[in-house]
Amino acid sequence: MNYDISPVTIDDYDALYDLWCNSEQSKRALNPVDDTKEGIERYLKRNPTTCFKACPTDSSRIIGVILTGHDGRRAIIHHMCVHEDHRREGIAHALVQKAEEALKKEGINKIFGLVFKDNDIANAFWEKQGYSLRTNLNYRNKSLNSNVPQGE
Repeated sequence: MNYDISPVTIDDYDALYDLWCNSEQSKRALNPVDDTKEGIERYLKRNPTTCFKACPTDSSRIIGVILTGHDGRRAIIHHMCVHEDHRREGIAHALVQKAEEALKKEGINKIFGLVFKDNDIANAFWEKQGYSLRTNLNYRNKSLNSNVPQGE
């Protein structure tokens, strides 16, 4: 399949949310505050050049997305998803490359991402992309909003 990769805009929100909700692993990562239209709009305003979508060349239907942002020092991949019907077509790899290129242009030298431990397919994918597993760190978080789950 031929597809085009272009920047994500807030006008893509409904299609992105549908894509995330159609993937059980992506759906698990959503939270009711940060992944609302307002939350994603805030994210895109801070990261306008590092978030991308993939669409078939003959359609505007979104079949893949990567949301990547940075703080000026390090980057994080927050959401990465490819529609189940279009996996193993190189779309995820192309999205990662596009995001990495954009981050390099902004002077970012290191990227990290979070993957559920039990998501074997995603963990294998990221390993193939050259993302190593850090075992010397503990990931800690704190919710500042009672509507955002703390996590396991």
